[in-house]
Amino acid sequence: MRFRHALVLLLSALAPVFAGAAHAQTIAPRLSDKELWQLNTDFSEPNGYFRSDNFLSNETGFQWVIPELKRRIPPGGVYLGVGPEQNFTYIVALQPKIAFIFDIRRGNMIAHLMYKALFETSADRAEFLSKLFSRPRPSGLDTASTPAQLFAAYAAATPDSALFRRQLAEIKSYLTKTHGFVMNDSDSKLMDYTYGAFFGGGPEISYNYPNRFGGGGFGRGGMPTYATLQQATDSAGRNWAYLATEANFRWLKDFESKNLLVPIVADFAGPKAIRSVGQYLKDHHAIASAFYTSNVEQYLWQQRDDAQRFYRNVATLPLDSTSTFIRSIGGGFRGYNYPVASPQARLGGRLPSVICSIDVLLKAFTEGHLTSYGDVIALSK
Repeated sequence: MRFRHALVLLLSALAPVFAGAAHAQTIAPRLSDKELWQLNTDFSEPNGYFRSDNFLSNETGFQWVIPELKRRIPPGGVYLGVGPEQNFTYIVALQPKIAFIFDIRRGNMIAHLMYKALFETSADRAEFLSKLFSRPRPSGLDTASTPAQLFAAYAAATPDSALFRRQLAEIKSYLTKTHGFVMNDSDSKLMDYTYGAFFGGGPEISYNYPNRFGGGGFGRGGMPTYATLQQATDSAGRNWAYLATEANFRWLKDFESKNLLVPIVADFAGPKAIRSVGQYLKDHHAIASAFYTSNVEQYLWQQRDDAQRFYRNVATLPLDSTSTFIRSIGGGFRGYNYPVASPQARLGGRLPSVICSIDVLLKAFTEGHLTSYGDVIALSK
C-alpha cells in the first residue's frame, strides 16, 4: 500500500514534466526541398504592389536594438520579418529555429531565393560577394578579411557581363534542378531583373536603385549602400551584420542549406499568410519570438482598416511575454522624438530601430487605445 501511494505521488509530480515534453517544440532541424516549397505555395497570397523595388534596406540604425533583443529573446524561437537583406543580420543574431519572411511583392520572394542559391554555393564571404555583384574575386581576400577590406576590394573590381550571364543561369539551375523549386516565366524574368540590379549597382547599390529620386552623396538619393550597411554597428560600435565575420556567414549558410528560411508572398493585412504561419507554429508548439515589421505599419495606418486587420492577424500567432516587434522609424516622422541624436543613426534620414512587446501592443489594440501610427510608436523604445 505504501509503495502504491508513493508511486501515485511520484507520477503526479512528474505529470507536468510529461505534459511539457508532449508539447515541446517540434520544428524540424531541417526541411526538405518539398516541404519548403509546399509552405511557400500553401501560405503565399497573390502578388501585390509597393512603390519601390526595395532591393536593399535603407535603415542605418537597424542594429541598435540587437543587444536588447538578445537579452529579451532566447535562441531557438521563430523569427518573422519583412523585406530584403536586413533580416539576415537579425536572424544570425537571434539564431531562431526557423524564419518566415513576408512581403507583398513576389519580387522579394525571388530575391530571397537568389540569396539562398548564393549562400549555399559560396564557400566564404569573398566568393559570395563575387557571385552577388558578378565581379571576379580580387586577390588577397580570405576568411579573416574585414567588411571594409571586402567592400573596398569589390568597389575597385570591374563588373563582368559574361560572369553575370553564367551565374544567372547557374542560380536558376540550382533552384529548379538541384532544389526542384518551380519558377514560371514571370519568376524567371523577376530573377533576371533582381540579379541584374546587383550587377548594375555593385557594392554601391542602395534602396533607390535605379536612381529614381535624384543624386546624393550617401548612396543613390542619399540612401546607404550595401557596403555602408554591412559596416554599420550598434550604439556600442559592434557590427552584427551577416557579413561582419566568417562565422556569421557560415551560420547563415548552414541555416539556408537546411531550408529554414521560408520566403512568402504576403499582405500584412491579408487573410491568409500570417494566419497560416500562426497555425503552423501552433501545430509545432512553437512561439513567434520576433517580428520585424520595418515601417510597414506606417503604410497600413494610411490604408482604410489595414492596420486593424494586421493586428488581428498577429493575434492569431502563438506568443509569450518575450515576443517582440522590431520597427524602423523615418527621421521625419512627426509626433515622436527619439532620444538618440547620433549623426550616424540619422544617416539617410532614418533613426535607430525600436522594439515593443507584442503582447503589450495587442492589449492596447484590444482595449481601443491604438488610434494612429503615433500610438504604435509611443509604445516602442
